[in-house]
Amino acid sequence: MKHTDPYQNPDGSRLLTDMAIVARLTAEIKEAPLDCECKPKLDETLAHFTVLERQRTIHKHLLDARHCREQIETMIYYLNDLDELGPTEQDRSVYVDIALLFDDIARIAHEGAYSMRQLSEATRRGDPTT
Repeated sequence: MKHTDPYQNPDGSRLLTDMAIVARLTAEIKEAPLDCECKPKLDETLAHFTVLERQRTIHKHLLDARHCREQIETMIYYLNDLDELGPTEQDRSVYVDIALLFDDIARIAHEGAYSMRQLSEATRRGDPTT
C-alpha cells in the first residue's frame, strides 16, 4: 500500500524533512536582529514548537509501524491457505497469489523497519517529553 500524502518525499522522509524545516526556521529567527523584549518569549515558543513537532514525528512513525504490523497479520491469515495446497493443485494461479502475498509482506516489513529506524533516530535527537 503506497503512501498517498502528496507532501511526502519518495523515500517516506516527510517527517524528518518537517523537523529540518523547524530547525532551519528556528536558526533563522534566533539569528534575526530582533531588538525587542519579545525575543525571550519567541525563543521559548520556538523551543516548545520543536518539542511538539518531535513528538508528532515520533507518534507518526510508531503509528506507521503498527499499521504495517496489522497489514502483515492480515496477510498471514490468508497465507494459512498454503497448508491446504498440494503440488497437484488444479488452479495454478493460487501459487502466484501466495507468492504475491509473500512479496507484499516483504515490502510492508521493509516499510515497518524504516518507520522504526526513523523513530529511533527521532528519539535519539532529543527526549520528546522535555
